[in-house]
Amino acid sequence: METPAELGGHPEKRRSGLRGLVVTLLNDQRVRFLMVGGTNTVVGFVLYAVLWLTLGHVITYFGALYGSYALASILAFFLYRRFVFHVTGNAWTMFIRFQSVYIVSLVINTLALPLLIEVLGWNPLIAQFAITFVTTMVSYVGHKFFSFRRKKLPFENDEEPVGGP
Repeated sequence: METPAELGGHPEKRRSGLRGLVVTLLNDQRVRFLMVGGTNTVVGFVLYAVLWLTLGHVITYFGALYGSYALASILAFFLYRRFVFHVTGNAWTMFIRFQSVYIVSLVINTLALPLLIEVLGWNPLIAQFAITFVTTMVSYVGHKFFSFRRKKLPFENDEEPVGGP
């Protein structure tokens, strides 16, 4: 029988099985981003669908788009800040930066939605669903490197120390 040292360390520190996989996945920021983003995307899409199906005749698909973005982006900010990027600091400054990234996604959406609906004849719900994939990628990069970036301390640098990591 193998000893704990032969298995890779202290038994309590070694994670295996389903629990270990879950812990490993939840420690990955990209996985947390996709989980929170997926949740927020569902919320945003449901809001869009509800607004489009109930008020679409009055507010059009643009009204549904802007209303769903406004509500979903507030939820997204709190979820990303708390569960994905684990940042503290001035929430208002981060919220403004966060919304500026959301505005880029909103502009992409505003340009793509009529193209898909008016030019290509897509259903508004299908068009919005397709655009979500593009705006998700834009969102991750923007939030990681702008909205929730952490300032480097003066003694930090990107170079590895001599002799390896």
